[in-house]
Amino acid sequence: MKLIIAVVQDKDSNRLSEALVKANFRATKLASTGGFLKAGNTTFLIGTEDAHIEQVKEIIKKNCQSRDQLVAPISPMGGNADSYVPYPVEVQVGGATVFVLPVEQFEQF
Repeated sequence: MKLIIAVVQDKDSNRLSEALVKANFRATKLASTGGFLKAGNTTFLIGTEDAHIEQVKEIIKKNCQSRDQLVAPISPMGGNADSYVPYPVEVQVGGATVFVLPVEQFEQF
């Protein structure tokens, strides 16, 4: 058995949740915040048998596509202003960061 941890952008969260339910996978959703853009994310915890890992990863891949977005950089507070860019920059957001971990024991009460 494995635990899949998938960190996805909030915009992809509902679509992914619906796709997992449709495929009969249970998941726990946790609100999280990204460190780079300080934007909202959703972290999914999905427990599954080893045989289903590729299927879950494919569902995540289909429902969490990366895209370009303009973001306004955060002004440095007391930091070095030499590298501060005062205009919006285009960055790639979305997609998913996925971790697959072994599960030693699973119980449901």
